[in-house]
Amino acid sequence: MKNLVVLFVLAFTLSMCGQKEEKSKKATPPSAVKDAFAKKYPTVKKVKWEKEGVNYEGNFDYNKVESSVVVNPKGNILETESEIEVSTLSKKITDYVAKNYPNQKIKEAAMIVDSKNKTMYEAEVNGLDLLFDENGNFIKASKD
Repeated sequence: MKNLVVLFVLAFTLSMCGQKEEKSKKATPPSAVKDAFAKKYPTVKKVKWEKEGVNYEGNFDYNKVESSVVVNPKGNILETESEIEVSTLSKKITDYVAKNYPNQKIKEAAMIVDSKNKTMYEAEVNGLDLLFDENGNFIKASKD
């Protein structure tokens, strides 16, 4: 009976470890991705890479600002994201949040620049990422 219990506990533990690995998005990007990153951010030495669909997302601190970059496997930078102070969001964005998410605070904010140099803003509210265009117009909400 003891052997059966030990076997069950071992099987359960191993299955949980496997699930953690499966949920982890950690990835080692190809050389083209690493080279593109090094060219854009030559002073950054510490990057945490994750797989984002077919692309790679690198998370790092740049000039003491929490940042990320999305790079496709060919080494093309698709977007960069930099954390910004919530207070720097436009009034149009904060008014939208106040109206549509009453009694909720913006937890974090970021500025996103895509490969076409188009700027967008992100406001995290209640576990949602709210995306706005450069003029403060709401685009979409997505789960954080």
